[in-house]
Amino acid sequence: MAPSAPAKTAKALDAKKKVVKGKRTTHQRQVRTSVHFRRPVTLKTARQARFPRKSAPKTSKMDHFRVIQHPLTTESAMKKIEEHNTLVFIVSNDANKYQIKDAVHKLYNVQALKVNTLITPLQQKKAYVRLTADYDALDVANKIGSHLNCCFARCLINKQSVMEI
Repeated sequence: MAPSAPAKTAKALDAKKKVVKGKRTTHQRQVRTSVHFRRPVTLKTARQARFPRKSAPKTSKMDHFRVIQHPLTTESAMKKIEEHNTLVFIVSNDANKYQIKDAVHKLYNVQALKVNTLITPLQQKKAYVRLTADYDALDVANKIGSHLNCCFARCLINKQSVMEI
């Protein structure tokens, strides 16, 4: 099928422009600001490992059971629970505030508003966990206490059964 007349004229005009302009065109020179020539920076691809260096990825040993060691039940801690909606825990020295907040959420299903930490004179880290208004610290503390009492009773029963044998 033959090309139409407008297509032929467009092709002819394009050829005419190329003939008039010529094969060689002016090339704008690069402006050099230094007398020293440096090789251009070429593409550097990242190295690809032929085999993995570790068979399994490293898992964090700082899980939420290790972060929170135990709750504090002193009089000052009870005052914090009642008046400021704040739970007090002894936590791992390696734990940071984000890990403490996450561990409280995972263990006790409560949202922490903020976490304040300090190092006691006994070189233990103490965490004050302020709960949001949705949760009552006294209820959470009672739940934690009943769970601890249950575990403590189990330990005593197991000790007695071991002593009897």
